Amino acid sequence: MSGLDYETVARFAQQGGLIYFGAIFVAGVTYALWPKNRELFNRLAHLPLEKDEDDHV
Repeated sequence: MSGLDYETVARFAQQGGLIYFGAIFVAGVTYALWPKNRELFNRLAHLPLEKDEDDHV
């Protein structure tokens, strides 16, 4: 065999997955903290506190 055994494939998959999910995490944090999105997230954060017209409780 040419060195492509289970340990090599497993190590590659673990490191590739770590890099992939790390990149997804960084992209998500960047999107959440982007200054252009601040007004949208502030509005969405206060949405549960607003009273609905259909609320009869």
